[in-house]
Amino acid sequence: MPWAGRPGGRDALEGVGRASGRDALEGVGRVCGLDRPGVVGRAPRWDALDGGGGAGARPGPAGSCGQAGSTACPEHDGRGSARVETGRMQQTDALLDRFLAGLAPASPLAVWAHGSLAAGDYVEGRSDLDLIAVLPQPPGPGAVWRVAVLHNRLRAEPLAGGLHCTYLSPDTADDAGRRHLTWAHELLLRRPVTPVTRAELHRSGRVLHGAPPADVLPPVPDGELAAFVLRDQRAYWRPYVDRADLWTRDVWVDLGMLTHARAAVTLREGRLISKREALDVLPGLGAPEEVVEDIRARRYGGPVTADAAWPLRRAALVRGYLGPAIDALVAGS
Repeated sequence: MPWAGRPGGRDALEGVGRASGRDALEGVGRVCGLDRPGVVGRAPRWDALDGGGGAGARPGPAGSCGQAGSTACPEHDGRGSARVETGRMQQTDALLDRFLAGLAPASPLAVWAHGSLAAGDYVEGRSDLDLIAVLPQPPGPGAVWRVAVLHNRLRAEPLAGGLHCTYLSPDTADDAGRRHLTWAHELLLRRPVTPVTRAELHRSGRVLHGAPPADVLPPVPDGELAAFVLRDQRAYWRPYVDRADLWTRDVWVDLGMLTHARAAVTLREGRLISKREALDVLPGLGAPEEVVEDIRARRYGGPVTADAAWPLRRAALVRGYLGPAIDALVAGS
């Protein structure tokens, strides 16, 4: 969702780069207070109903563990690994095992998945892995360094580019506006765990290690959730609809359309839905059917148009639909 996947953001930690090897970590030791934002390129935001964020979504494992009040995960193998779907997602399993093993020296109190993996909408190789780790205390400079080292050591692993993790502590988890250390898009960032992500964790969060979300995160009032979703549509997405240069890109089309459908359902019904469900909702909201089918084909498989003029025509269709649709949603809420 920031809804996980607003494209990019202002929250990159200066000096923590994408490069492999020693250069990737250069400057981490200088960011003692972690309060110096860098700048990364903007791409659509999606940290709210995804997860998140942030930001892919594909069909995945049936059922989710980590419902409020549950501490058992039937897909754990009892050795600290988080089995996602045995025999079908070996690369995902292997990456999660490596991540949990690398994080173990930090003695995490909990590790949760949200987004596609938790929502049963995950496709290996396409979806991101959106995680939350709860550490015993807020990470200081040494812990930040170790987080950077852990993620950079994973960079060569298949799917590692899509592994995003935000680091909380019990002392900081209550504040929905607080920015937390986050690894995403191969950068260290600071960003909040939004009301949508928090609500998603309570309703369908997947426990990979330790305590369930209900033991750490306070519940999200319906009014707080609705206010966040409405503000995200009005203040973030609506201004970007007017940026014609963005909407020839698949990522903006997908996240803009799917986030709007998910926001509409949350505001009208109080439910959180997956990206796949959002595709089914869009036609009923008046979205252009050829755009909906284009998104479906690219995300879940199917014939994709090779017409060179399609991206420009699609951009016009999306902007012509999304601007008035957001305006109507905001006016009616």
